[in-house]
Amino acid sequence: MTNTQFDLSGRFALVTGGAGHLGFAMCRSLGLAGAHVLVNARTAKSAERCIEELAKAGIAATPAIFDVCDVNSISSFIEGRRDASLHVLVNNAYAGMGGTVETSTADQFRTAFEIGMVAVQNTLQAFLPALRTAKAQSGDASVINISSMYGLVSPNLGVYDTAEGSNPPFYGAVKAAVAQYTRYAACEFGREGIRVNAVAPGPFPSPDVQKRSPELVGRLVDQVPMGRIGQTSEIGGPVTFLASPSASFVTGTVLSVDGGWTAW
Repeated sequence: MTNTQFDLSGRFALVTGGAGHLGFAMCRSLGLAGAHVLVNARTAKSAERCIEELAKAGIAATPAIFDVCDVNSISSFIEGRRDASLHVLVNNAYAGMGGTVETSTADQFRTAFEIGMVAVQNTLQAFLPALRTAKAQSGDASVINISSMYGLVSPNLGVYDTAEGSNPPFYGAVKAAVAQYTRYAACEFGREGIRVNAVAPGPFPSPDVQKRSPELVGRLVDQVPMGRIGQTSEIGGPVTFLASPSASFVTGTVLSVDGGWTAW
């Protein structure tokens, strides 16, 4: 028997940075729940690679090629699907590097804020009409912003091998801003029935990091109460829950998916 509370059939879900490590896992989970997934990337090649993999699982997906930092790029994409609905918007895109307070530059802070926070505002504002259309059609629309455990707590620098390789302060500051922005948006759009929540992932190192730096992964594991790192499949479920009718009375929350990292 199908659990209709998690059924996203007939709904459109856009994932920014959808071709990335965790972005792909979110696309897959939303697609398996029945959503038609719009895979955002800056280049068609990246999106198509992801879409081919999703197709193998029987998931319907199309590319959404635009730069989240460029409002004109977003507008051009929206022009191509005018009057279309968007039931789920996942703000996941981010790109950055390591550093510490001592080694970070002002430009790194500006760049991180542009892609990690301003882009969230860009996409939510631009897709608001499509979210409202979806709410009118189905009675529900959901925005999910991806924050981080480091938006809630600071890293233990002893985990990392070098200052340049550590989790940087501009990342944590931006992800904390995303969490607070989520609360603002939830209060602003709550009466419209547009829900806005955030997910704060814990340690989900990519396969490349796991292969290249097993010692680092081991030190990360030591910080997790559950004694292991997250598997990519474990981020999709919480995102799909927040996207689904099962979370119809959930808004303004920051859901930690970190194996207990922030519970110490």
